[in-house]
Amino acid sequence: MRFLHSPARFLLHYLAERPWSFLLLGMIVVAASAGSIGTQYAMKLLVDAMTMRSALNLVYASLALFIGLVVAESLLQRAAAFLLGHLTVKSGIQIRLDMFDYLTGHQMPFFQQQRAGSLGHRIGSLAGNFGALVHRLVMEVTPPIVAFVGALIIFFTIDARMAAVLGLIFLAVTAILVRHGLKGHVHHRAFAQKAGVVGGELVDLIGNIWVLKAFAARGRELDRLGGILEDEAKAQRKGWFFVERVRGLYDIAMAAMVAGTLIWAIGRWSAGAVTTGDVVVITTLTFRMLHGARDLAMALIDTSQQFSYLDETLEIVGVPHTLTDAPDAPALVPGAGTVRFEGVSFGYDKARPILHDLSFDVPAGQKVGIVGPSGAGKSSILQLVQRFYDAQSGRVLIDGQPAAGVTQESLNQAIAMVPQEVLLFHRSVMENIRFARPDASDADVRRAAEAAGCADFIADLPDGYDSIVGERGTSLSGGQRQRIGIARAFLKDARIVLLDEATSALDTESELAVQAGLERLMVGRTVLAVAHRLSTIAEFDRVLVVERGHIVEDGAPQHLLMREDGEFRRLWTMQAQGLELEDKPQPRLRLIGGNAMLGLNDRVQAAWRRASGKG
Repeated sequence: MRFLHSPARFLLHYLAERPWSFLLLGMIVVAASAGSIGTQYAMKLLVDAMTMRSALNLVYASLALFIGLVVAESLLQRAAAFLLGHLTVKSGIQIRLDMFDYLTGHQMPFFQQQRAGSLGHRIGSLAGNFGALVHRLVMEVTPPIVAFVGALIIFFTIDARMAAVLGLIFLAVTAILVRHGLKGHVHHRAFAQKAGVVGGELVDLIGNIWVLKAFAARGRELDRLGGILEDEAKAQRKGWFFVERVRGLYDIAMAAMVAGTLIWAIGRWSAGAVTTGDVVVITTLTFRMLHGARDLAMALIDTSQQFSYLDETLEIVGVPHTLTDAPDAPALVPGAGTVRFEGVSFGYDKARPILHDLSFDVPAGQKVGIVGPSGAGKSSILQLVQRFYDAQSGRVLIDGQPAAGVTQESLNQAIAMVPQEVLLFHRSVMENIRFARPDASDADVRRAAEAAGCADFIADLPDGYDSIVGERGTSLSGGQRQRIGIARAFLKDARIVLLDEATSALDTESELAVQAGLERLMVGRTVLAVAHRLSTIAEFDRVLVVERGHIVEDGAPQHLLMREDGEFRRLWTMQAQGLELEDKPQPRLRLIGGNAMLGLNDRVQAAWRRASGKG
């Protein structure tokens, strides 16, 4: 989208979306502006006809022309306003859709570096800036220019020298005002930046309202927000004061110009060189031209301000995508669900790789657990499978097809993901589950919910499947949200399922309910699961132990437990003794009689006993 690299290109792109409609709008505005100048000339004819005692029919003809032009101007202005409103609303919808589509094409780091509220504010402001720019150019820049040209033509019919002098003065006043006004560009840009910060800060605070209340932070955050708003106000005041200084300069110029023109016109009238009607039209058109110069200058300054806002927003929203589909990339052809890594090296920062020359093959239907200490690269493996990032070297193949060579959308459609924290929309339960497959019937959604173990708690909700879950699903418990996530995966029915510590943040009762749903989900599917609690992968086909970006162990969990000095056995022993996998041990279970297995489920105990020869 090259038009995102420049405010002018952005404007022209969306004008070109409806060229004939905007051309018609411009023609209507030009006609209305010409009509307004025509009314001044009609008034001159009427005054001359009355003062010269012309025939009554000439007086009435001049009056009819005047009234006709007034009515025509009014009708044309209303038509222009109606058409402008229609076009800017339609274009605003398209801009927001296009910007949302482009924004969601960015990689995840982009969203981690930007505030969600600020991005939402900027998408809306782009549509508003476009509408404001079109309004300025069509309704505030075009009419003064047309009025200037029309007034010059009329002045030339009266006195060519006067027309030339007034024309030069008009251009000089406009140029001076614009020159001074454009110096305020830096102030407008600063205000746009501050306004974006305020929008993001407000959304951030509202989104974290629980934290504010829990830490009794309303007062101090109010003070902090007040400081941010004061910074915005300072930037806004600088812009306003600058504009008012420019307007003051104009007022001085206008007073001098009007006085000089009237003195000159009256002098010419007293000498019999011009008629009374000429004096009237000279006076009215002089005011019209000078007001036009002011309006044009202010409109150009405002246009510069809107361009500043556009430029500041496009600088953030319009940055190029760092991960794109090849122009001729085909859609992934779903197969049995195989995953293959061939010499993959990857790092979020290319200078600091996380994964080093990783190679492994996951056959269709195999359940693979991925374990290791924090920062080892476990979640990075899942993100490469989904192609949220591209590897710096090597290949990731899904069903024998390079992930980087197919469209991202088709790849994501072939994979189901259950993350550690399932995010829900502020919509009904039915809509949230159906999000995985929009064409699914209500019956399909209910079957998926039953398979995921959701049906019972959904039935207890006030409106069942029609219950609104709140922003990010806050009306549901963590375990309930996880089961909604599992229901989505059931409904999607993908051959490949990714689990990223799907039960690590749950209490024991919720974990058991979620684990039951996961076990049903994994039947007959290829599964890659990042596991914090090793009990969740005790019966997997295979475990990959990742350490510092390398696979240090690969095998069935019961076999890995047999290795006396193995990393998996060490991790298992630490967890069995109530310690976290991270480097900082934190006791979780009270040891009684030396029994390090106390509190772990029967399946884990059985696996441990088999591995240690005690079963």
